[in-house]
Amino acid sequence: MVETCQIIRKRLRTSYDSNWLDVCKINGMVCLKMWSETSPSQSKPHIGSSSVDKSSGSSGPSTPHHSHSEIDTSTNGQACKYGELVILGYNGSLPQGEKGRRRSKFVLGKRPVPNGVKKSKHYVVKQPQSSKAILDSMQHSISYTLSRNQAVIVEYMLDDETDMFQIGRSSEIPIDFVVMDTIPGDKAGDCKVTQSTISRFACRFLVERNETHTARVYAAGFDSSRNIFCVCEKATKWQQNGEIDGLTTNGILILHPRGSFCGGSLPGIWREISVGGGVYALRESRSTPQKGTKIEDEINDLQDGTLIDLCGATLLWRSADGLNKSPTKKHLEEMIDELNAGRPQCPVGLNTLVIPRKSTISFSEKQPYVYLICGHVQGLHDWGLDKNSDSRTCPMCLKVGPIVKLCMGIEPAFYVDSGPPTFAFNPCGHMASEQTVKYWASVPIPHGTNGFQATCPFCATPLFGDPGYVRLIFQDHVD
Repeated sequence: MVETCQIIRKRLRTSYDSNWLDVCKINGMVCLKMWSETSPSQSKPHIGSSSVDKSSGSSGPSTPHHSHSEIDTSTNGQACKYGELVILGYNGSLPQGEKGRRRSKFVLGKRPVPNGVKKSKHYVVKQPQSSKAILDSMQHSISYTLSRNQAVIVEYMLDDETDMFQIGRSSEIPIDFVVMDTIPGDKAGDCKVTQSTISRFACRFLVERNETHTARVYAAGFDSSRNIFCVCEKATKWQQNGEIDGLTTNGILILHPRGSFCGGSLPGIWREISVGGGVYALRESRSTPQKGTKIEDEINDLQDGTLIDLCGATLLWRSADGLNKSPTKKHLEEMIDELNAGRPQCPVGLNTLVIPRKSTISFSEKQPYVYLICGHVQGLHDWGLDKNSDSRTCPMCLKVGPIVKLCMGIEPAFYVDSGPPTFAFNPCGHMASEQTVKYWASVPIPHGTNGFQATCPFCATPLFGDPGYVRLIFQDHVD
């Protein structure tokens, strides 16, 4: 019995976080005894504290898992940060606030205990649901159903050299970052998507713990039983050279920038990532059963500025090195203060305008508006208003068109440089630097089953017209 306990403890030490291991050290035989006394007919045992999952609102004992917030601080007391995953369409935070695993951005950092996995072996079974790998709660595995009486099981073993992070719509414990469908535009109020297209276990990331911190993305994530099921016989999967692989229903797409993200390079080409990490050309439509052509000279490594589309939400990967070259939130706020220090004025009301740091619903006389046809910035007034079309004539150049409230794009991860916010997206009015606005106006974001459209990264509003942005003209320094 002592030898068995040592083996179980050793496996748990490489799988789960230090919080549970500390409890194991204190209560040792009690925890291990509870595990060993679980009968085969019972559900898989729950290990750990009976904490409340803030993301789902459920309480009770949690399934075995790593800590979602723990980052290794063994290097001079500083957290070892790999990078950030940021959801396009949110200007620094979710409307309802950042809570638990439901956030606008997720920081990936080195875990105290590695939890990565790598392929071990694969074999054919007749009944996958009753196979040992599927029933073993400690075993990571992927099941590919070929027919009613045949499936291929791919077993995975623990990898001490990588950390794993999982993304999806589910609020179950294995998901580190809970992502819901992004609603374009102003997200004030209770806006929900009735039927989500994001998978519950959408994708997983493996990051090397060495100095390179290379991050790779794979379609699909392991569930609470550490399994991935490609159960449908018609699901897109294939066997080649003794290996098996497949695609998820709606697919996981990635796009790399051509060159360095910092500096405003051009976007690359969208590709699809398989369950095994292969890179493929896009299918004819998002859920077409026929896979695209394999791109032999491309790999699933992420680079600073890579976009990952989950079919309902798009994530931006920013590496730690890339973020160090980007502006900080403090820097962006200082640029707003510098613009406001110029005391821009409305040429009609002759009142001083103040650029807000956050979008507000109030109709203050200090709130600046931009004429989207010409770029002149003014206050809100009735001069030149066409009540039938709601368009306005600019008093400075007499061009006719819509106006929109100006608001600073305050999420630093979306910036490709540290230039002043002298441009704004059309039609939402989010301000950013010239290079940042021009870069995002050139990026086609997946939309629907096979469509693409450029959007504002701060609110996900589709851009209007060509080029989809306007240069801002302030009447400032008039004192």
